[in-house]
Amino acid sequence: MKTCIACGMPMKTQNEFAMGDESKDYCVYCARPDGTMQSYEEKLESMTGFIIRTQGLVEDAAKSAAKGMLEKLPAWKK
Repeated sequence: MKTCIACGMPMKTQNEFAMGDESKDYCVYCARPDGTMQSYEEKLESMTGFIIRTQGLVEDAAKSAAKGMLEKLPAWKK
């Protein structure tokens, strides 16, 4: 099992990988329609929205939580 380098999601089945390609290091949720990986800004926006929907946080708190999560992931390490 691989873990997405951009969001941390465990990728267990082929359809969870970007474009169904198990050689990719990122998941279907972190891929653009053409199969390339989203930018940090795109991922931050989508992760913020996900946190708002699933945890009910206000936008500023959700964005702060998303930044905290993303900074720990390999794709966004400086």
